[in-house]
Amino acid sequence: MQFSYDCTGFHRSRATRTRRKPRRQAVADRHLRSVLYSAAALVFNVTVPELEAPTRRSPAVALARQTAMYLAHVCAGLSLRTVGQLFSRDRTTVAHGCATVEDRRDDARFDQAVTWMEFALHAAMLTARPLSQEDA
Repeated sequence: MQFSYDCTGFHRSRATRTRRKPRRQAVADRHLRSVLYSAAALVFNVTVPELEAPTRRSPAVALARQTAMYLAHVCAGLSLRTVGQLFSRDRTTVAHGCATVEDRRDDARFDQAVTWMEFALHAAMLTARPLSQEDA
């Protein structure tokens, strides 16, 4: 436990060091992100570099990224915070994206595309080989 002092007196505070993910988890996260980006790029006819861009880009790119985040949350079961870290976005941005995709699923063509991506993600997760020591 560390102590700090400010104008109101002494306070106990936690160590400021953040915990890092184990290397295996980081490799798995990068793999999941690449699978999601590849599927979204294919379905929405955008490029992966556009999806990886830190800015919103066009509405088509934003929708593709939101769909990838939605799939990470719903299919992979990741929390909004984890999805945000995975995609370098805030958790509230992920929540908005998930809500947007849920609203758009009323459209039959969009729902069919998202369903196809869900099946592709499940297949990729089932056929993924366990990480070996060389990958870590």
